[in-house]
Amino acid sequence: MKTIENNTITKENIGQTLELYGWVQKKRDLGGVIFIDLRDRSGIIQLTIRPENKAYEIASRLKNEYVIKVIGTVQKREKVNPNIKTGEIEIDIQELEIINTSIETPFEIKDDTNALEDTRLKYRYLDLRRQSLKDKIITRAKITRCIRNFLDTEGFIDIETPVLCRSTPEGARDYLVPSRINKGNFYALPQSPQILKQLLMVSGFEKYYQIAKCFRDEDLRADRQPEFTQVDVELSFVDEFDVMNVIEKLIAKVFKEMKQVEIKLPLKRMKYNDAIKNYGSDKPDLRYEMPIQEITSIFNNTSIEFLKKVIEEKGIINALVLKNKADKYSRKEIDKLTDFVKTYKATGLAYIKVEDTLSGSIVKNLNEEEISTLKSQLNLEKNDIVFIISGVYNIVKTSLGALRCKLAKDNQMINNKEYQMLFITDFPVFEYSEQENRYVACHHPFTAPKDEDIDKLLTDKANCYAKAYDIVINGYEAGGGSIRIHNQDTQKMMFEALGFTDEEAKEKFGFLMEAFKYGTPPHGGFALGLDRLTMLLTETDNIRDVIAFPKTASASCLLTEAPNVVSEKQLEELGLQLKEEKKNEN
Repeated sequence: MKTIENNTITKENIGQTLELYGWVQKKRDLGGVIFIDLRDRSGIIQLTIRPENKAYEIASRLKNEYVIKVIGTVQKREKVNPNIKTGEIEIDIQELEIINTSIETPFEIKDDTNALEDTRLKYRYLDLRRQSLKDKIITRAKITRCIRNFLDTEGFIDIETPVLCRSTPEGARDYLVPSRINKGNFYALPQSPQILKQLLMVSGFEKYYQIAKCFRDEDLRADRQPEFTQVDVELSFVDEFDVMNVIEKLIAKVFKEMKQVEIKLPLKRMKYNDAIKNYGSDKPDLRYEMPIQEITSIFNNTSIEFLKKVIEEKGIINALVLKNKADKYSRKEIDKLTDFVKTYKATGLAYIKVEDTLSGSIVKNLNEEEISTLKSQLNLEKNDIVFIISGVYNIVKTSLGALRCKLAKDNQMINNKEYQMLFITDFPVFEYSEQENRYVACHHPFTAPKDEDIDKLLTDKANCYAKAYDIVINGYEAGGGSIRIHNQDTQKMMFEALGFTDEEAKEKFGFLMEAFKYGTPPHGGFALGLDRLTMLLTETDNIRDVIAFPKTASASCLLTEAPNVVSEKQLEELGLQLKEEKKNEN
């Protein structure tokens, strides 16, 4: 059994004879002396072997990625390599054994690889040999251990919940699993253990947690996967402030242990409406300034027709000020930004450059009062550039929020070594779905409304706010949760507000509503995205880097070629038949 890792060997071991195992990272023959970089899970150590050694012939046959065993003596290295932890020492080989050979790999196993991601995903077991990627997976394990230790110490009980559940509405699309025994019926893979953890509170466990695997059949992006892992927590006899207190203490513990970063508590709180108003996002990145600024009133008497129309239609005019960068933006660059904001449904992008005189797309139509007010209200200085979007509130805020992030990234305004965290609170209970032409749950139908808004659930959905909270780290939603509805009458009212008939509510959630009849404590909880949290702590912007065997953006696994076809016999056992066009495609 292997007992020694490369990176545990130091100059304190000089003179000792050790037995090592690993992979050949690289072999170099320099004037007869062969140098071998031996790689194991922990890192690299250099081996040396001279022509007079009985194992020299074996060493000369080594190729990259051969698996070997060596016995050798630790000695001081003539030339120190400061780039590796074992750079002061090397191993003088006495015995060498080739355990297994390797064919040529489809890409070189090194951190600064230029191999295509699809190739690396197809050969993920080779990609994971790269130290930078391996370190991220190991860090994930350490984060998980830290979280478990914290929650165990705080009195939470680790309880597993089923993976085969029933499909429920009002969320993302479910992954469905057909039942062989109950033909025509389906399980659903859980989007989260939401209902089950609430039932655990009804059961009297009071403090529950789980490192839970969750599934959502939705469009993917760099920070999203179809199957993901969340730290799932629920508590009884709490309000939202109690839950946020637990979250921030947990986050502070993880950052202290993993990054040696002291997080000042309590974290900043910002209401949802204020986040949208000032940053155009419910997950604002506060590592840089540049808030969205309200300038509608400046144009109350404007002669600019499109702005006049916006005001007449009760729209808004907002601006971003990019300090001391006007000289970096040509008309061509501004046209690119205009195309960018149009993807967020903005109708256009006006701009003003502050040079010796003002210039820009609307300057010639500004009067002296408007110019003077813009300068003073926006605190404009030479070489500033102002970007202006007008129109419907939500579109203006969302498009400027996206532009704010892009400008900060393009101008290297973000300090990646800095961590800015806050809670977003007071989310809307409902959001209007243009596709469904109705109000749907902003989070889920078990989120408790603010006490003062319960009476509005059926009469004023647009102005109902929830006991809900998200934790945001550097512009990413790292997790969130809410206080749950524990009152039967309020839960029934919520289902009615969402358009469920009594029969539909009973069909979908009858077991939960039945449970609520038996003495349900007030309760609430949260879920942290373990994948996303690890992504932030390992300073990568791709969530696939922190998952051992991730899916592509099309939700496929290039390694195992999943999803794939199944046999006719398997389909028959499940009582399923594919449509003819699908069969032909396969």
